[in-house]
Amino acid sequence: MSVRTRGTRLRRGVLAAMITAALCGPVPAAAQPRTPAPAPAALPDLPAATLDVRYTANRGNIAEAADMAEAAGDGQRERALRGLAASGRHFLSFDGRGEGRAVEVLGDLATAERIAVMVPGADTTLDTFDGPSSRIGGAARSLYEQIRRQAPGTRTAVVAWLGYAAPKTISTDVLTTGRAEDGARELRGFVSSVERLNSGARVSLMCHSYGTVVCSRAARGLAVADIAVYGSPGTAADSLAEWGTTARVWAGRGERDWIAHVPNASISVLGTTIGFGADPTSRDFGARAFATGDAGHSDYLAPDSVSLKNLARIALGDAWAVTGG
Repeated sequence: MSVRTRGTRLRRGVLAAMITAALCGPVPAAAQPRTPAPAPAALPDLPAATLDVRYTANRGNIAEAADMAEAAGDGQRERALRGLAASGRHFLSFDGRGEGRAVEVLGDLATAERIAVMVPGADTTLDTFDGPSSRIGGAARSLYEQIRRQAPGTRTAVVAWLGYAAPKTISTDVLTTGRAEDGARELRGFVSSVERLNSGARVSLMCHSYGTVVCSRAARGLAVADIAVYGSPGTAADSLAEWGTTARVWAGRGERDWIAHVPNASISVLGTTIGFGADPTSRDFGARAFATGDAGHSDYLAPDSVSLKNLARIALGDAWAVTGG
């Protein structure tokens, strides 16, 4: 048996073990009764003049959802929502039902020259939205602050986009593109609405973990300047050419990221493709490498990190300043 054949069988064996773990692992809180929440607020379309109206309506909707969570005895959800409803926070959309969806804006979306949209991976819900830079809300704040330090004269906005139902890590959903396909449709619609709102802005996508699959499925023909993928398990493509994008695509993986041990393979099981194929950080894939230092899977937006500084450069369009992997 050749070395290549043994390697292929090993990757498929590891992938099969992952499938077993996903099928047989403990079922997370999603299987428990849902915490009640109001329907999303009725919102106007997205011209610049309506941004404040949307922000105010969503703040009220979040506060109402927090009251309902309190009444239902869900302290974790209530605490999370009270934080999101704080004065000065701006949510472009919010849906407190189920695991929830939320899109937060930092900066002025209508006048920004550069807009970075952050697309999170598995286990991202309203309960895990806020917190340190390992979570989508904290990551967006970290990137926004870094951009302002590196380019204080540039008008920027950063969007924490929880606009899809992210899969659970222990689930079969995290091994297939189903949730990513749904997320890609939502992401394409969101980017189109941003383009209508601010046609002069240069938009970039910052995509983490399973979010890299979402971005790859959304990329074809999308009006974005740059796409950065990091901590990726694969993007459901064998090469960048399959993405159908003219954007500059960047890929990075930290030295301590456990995702490196996930096999870059895919197999068909009962008509469903499991796994996400080629490693986007490999030389043959075709993406531009960016340095990430010793980042772990949740550390890419950590303050003062190599990866954060490079992601800020990518968001700013400073390709010449990005250090290589």
